[in-house]
Amino acid sequence: MTEIQTLKQYDLEDRTLEFAKRCRQLVKKLPKTIGNIEDGKQLVRSSGSVGANYIEANEAMSPKDFKLRIKISRKEAKESRYWLKLVDAGENNDLHQERMNLMQEATELMNIFGAVLRK
Repeated sequence: MTEIQTLKQYDLEDRTLEFAKRCRQLVKKLPKTIGNIEDGKQLVRSSGSVGANYIEANEAMSPKDFKLRIKISRKEAKESRYWLKLVDAGENNDLHQERMNLMQEATELMNIFGAVLRK
């Protein structure tokens, strides 16, 4: 692996970690409704799985295992976007904007993982 590939690998590890942290921060600030509590739990799980599976992909034992883990990362990013669509920010414009930003990040991560699969 070249130095540039290694740097990109760790940049994406950091990016997926930051995504999961930001999702957790959002969930903490959401209105405490039954829907937000349940959907927030799902968002916390799926957003954390994006990076966890990416890290596992980087430690894969075979190209087949690598591809599977990247597919799971992409799936979890897509699922995170779904839960972000469901959570209710209420009347808080800042929370609504952060939710939209996180949806955009989830979409970008899906696209990145899709590009990795195509290479």
